[in-house]
Amino acid sequence: MDWLNYHHLYYFWVIAKEGSITRATRELRLTQPTLSAQLRSLENSIGESLFDRVGRQMVLTATGRVVLQYADEIFSLGRDLQQAIKRGDSGRLRLQVGIADVLPKLIAQQILLPVYRMSDPVRLVCREDRPERLLAELALHELDVVLTDAPLPPSVRVRAFNHLLGESPVAMFAAPALARQYRARFPRSLSDAPILLPTEQTMLRRGVDSWLSTHDLRPNVVGEFEDSALLKTIAQAGIGVFAAPTLMAEPIRAQYGCELIGHLDGVVERFYAISVERRIKHPAVAEICDAARQKLFAE
Repeated sequence: MDWLNYHHLYYFWVIAKEGSITRATRELRLTQPTLSAQLRSLENSIGESLFDRVGRQMVLTATGRVVLQYADEIFSLGRDLQQAIKRGDSGRLRLQVGIADVLPKLIAQQILLPVYRMSDPVRLVCREDRPERLLAELALHELDVVLTDAPLPPSVRVRAFNHLLGESPVAMFAAPALARQYRARFPRSLSDAPILLPTEQTMLRRGVDSWLSTHDLRPNVVGEFEDSALLKTIAQAGIGVFAAPTLMAEPIRAQYGCELIGHLDGVVERFYAISVERRIKHPAVAEICDAARQKLFAE
């Protein structure tokens, strides 16, 4: 073997990680005949078979296991190289973050602020979109991490890992006049109360709906919002009550003038960082994860 085709090695690496050519075709966006041909080319150049077929499964041969060990190191170094290149902006580390549109902006702010307290300067680039679109960009290494309120769903064919940052209990909030009105006899007071809800695809909405059903409460839904900041702005005008993590109680009071009415017992909102790394190596991603777990969600 005089020369190694690293494209072929990468295809082998993905096949080995995915466990089959069929699953690897989805990851690589290549046809099965093309991928099979590339694998055969690599095996011909090495002079050894890399897989044995056992039923429908592809099992690594002894040579395949050795090649996989080297491939793991090679592509790990490749990711390190990408991070080193990202430091090319006058030594400034670049952090590209996808923020799910369902994530409260005040929570995203608190999660991200620690990057600006790092000893090395960081250039933060944020993109907001639907989670499925952000995960597609993550798979293409166009993002370093995705912040969201739910773990990676099984239906999404992206090789990535969930990193739980923490969780917060949930409570009802409203502008002062409404808060005083509905605080008495809570939670029964919420029957027929005007309520502002996040849209149905969010984990918070599902938790609130379940809690209302358990307590046999049927408030008057006066609005549903994808943008959590817009929801709170509408609530600020005294239009309705809304649910939010208690972690945000002080920022909600300071920014929107809204007060806590009562806690939704048993309802929690969880927050995740999703990355392509099982063990996070990007220093800025590691910083926001550690700070979230040790400080933001520690109480």
